[in-house]
Amino acid sequence: MSALSFGSLTLDPTFSSATLSYTTTTTNASNTIAATPADESASVAIMVGETPVESGNAATWQPGENTVKITVTNGESSTEYTVTVTKSE
Repeated sequence: MSALSFGSLTLDPTFSSATLSYTTTTTNASNTIAATPADESASVAIMVGETPVESGNAATWQPGENTVKITVTNGESSTEYTVTVTKSE
């Protein structure tokens, strides 16, 4: 993946395609998730818990920890990134 963003939230650590696990915090009810594959022919699937979210659309956060899984598939190869979004009230 070449880029990953959650609206204006800051990922920890800073995004790198080699790093597969991130955390961030928010007080927002939702944030837009944008995942950009490095190869244009790759597909991206985003799941917030059990709810699919299209890249570029907003995800809704529940209080506490929310697990976001981003799977990038290119042919036979796939890579899964995990972001834990903690929403405080």
